[in-house]
Amino acid sequence: MKRKTSEKPVCCWDMPQKREAKFVAREVSTSCRMCRRQFGTIHSREHHEEQDHHFTASKKAQMSTGFPPGNILEYRTPQELQAFVQEKLRPISGPVSIVCAVEIEAIISVIKEYFPLPVTRLIKGGLYIKGTDTQVWSEVDIVLFSEAFENLDDCKKKLPEVIDDLGKRLKKSSWASRITMKKRTQFSLRFNFKCCKNLHSHSFDIMPCYEMLGPAPSTSLKWSFYHKLYLCHDADKIQLYTMSLLPYQVEFIKESTVQVKDLMRLVKYWFRTSFAMPTEQNRFRRLPSSYAIELITVYIWQLAGKPIFFSLVQGMRAILKLLVQYSEICIIWYKHYSPHCTTFKKVLKKQTRPFVLDPANPTFNVCENSNAWDEVAHVARRSLLKPLFNGVPSKKPWLFTNSW
Repeated sequence: MKRKTSEKPVCCWDMPQKREAKFVAREVSTSCRMCRRQFGTIHSREHHEEQDHHFTASKKAQMSTGFPPGNILEYRTPQELQAFVQEKLRPISGPVSIVCAVEIEAIISVIKEYFPLPVTRLIKGGLYIKGTDTQVWSEVDIVLFSEAFENLDDCKKKLPEVIDDLGKRLKKSSWASRITMKKRTQFSLRFNFKCCKNLHSHSFDIMPCYEMLGPAPSTSLKWSFYHKLYLCHDADKIQLYTMSLLPYQVEFIKESTVQVKDLMRLVKYWFRTSFAMPTEQNRFRRLPSSYAIELITVYIWQLAGKPIFFSLVQGMRAILKLLVQYSEICIIWYKHYSPHCTTFKKVLKKQTRPFVLDPANPTFNVCENSNAWDEVAHVARRSLLKPLFNGVPSKKPWLFTNSW
C-alpha cells in the first residue's frame, strides 16, 4: 500500500534497532533500493532507480525525511543539547554501571565455558566494549577462536553445528532465564542478555572462528593477511577474515575521548530520528553503518585538532556539513597499514566516493555498506536549516567548515 504524499512519514525511531548481518557488505552500495537488483557501479544503480522506479530527486526527498515533532533539531541552545546527551543518551553511571560490567564479564565466562570446542583466544567488541553504547541500546560482540578448526573452509563447514550446540547448552544453563535467543545468522549466535535486575539488556553476537592472525602479528604477517583478504571473493570467508580484525577496530574507537563518544551517540541518534522509515517501495534502503558514523566522527574531531572539550552543536554541525558533500569524502588512516602496502595501493586505485577506509582493514571502504548517501546528504542539508544550527556561526576549532 502506497503512502499518500500528505501522510506524515513514519520515523526510523519507531523501528526496533537491528544488528548488521555482515561486517563487510560491499554489494549494498550498488544494489537497488527498490528491487535489490545488483549493478556494476553506483551510477548505473542510480540511473536504474530513476528510470525504472521513477525515484526522482523530489520523490527521494519525500521518502527520506522524517523529523518528528520536538526533536533535538528544534533545540535553540547548546546547553539543551548537552543536557539531552547526559540525561537521555549516555549509559547510566554509578553502581548500576559497575554491576553491569561484572555481570557482562560473568556471562562471557559462561559462554566460554559452554562453548563446545576448546577456546585458544577470546576477543571482545561491540558498542559496549568501545564505550559508545547508549541507555537504550548496547551490543557485545564475542569472537571465539579454536584450534579445532583446521582452516577457514573447515570453520565455515562446522559453524552451523557449533553455533547450534552452543545455543542448546546456554538454554540449559542456570543463566537461561536471563537469555532471550534471537534468530541466528550464518556466522553467529545472537541473544539478548537481561542485566542488572532486568533494568536493561545487551544484544550479544557470538562468533566462532579460525585463528588467522594471533594476538600480536608482525607487520609482514598483517600485510600477507590483507593480501589474502583482498584476493578473496567468497563473501562468507570475507566475514570470517574480518573477525580477526575486531580488536584493532575496537581499539581505534575506544581511545576516543568521552566528548567524542557523546558526539558519536548524538549523530547516531540523529540518524534514528531524522529519516523516514523505509516503505514497501524502498525497503532495501540501507543507511550508513554505526561503525561508519563512528569513523566519520573521529575524522572530524581530528580535523579540529583533537580538542578535549568542545561544543556538541559545533561538532554535529561540522559532521552534517561533511555529509552534505558526501561525494568528496576521502578518509584514510595509516595505523595498521601504510601507503607502501601493495593491497592498499590496489584498493585506492579502485576507490568510489564516499571513501572511508577501515583503519584496521585496507580492503574495505565502510561507506559501501550503504546505498543511500544521497538521502543522507538531503536530510543533513535540511537539518542544518533547523533552529539548532540556523544562524549559528562556526567557532574555533571548527572554522575549517566555513569552506564547506
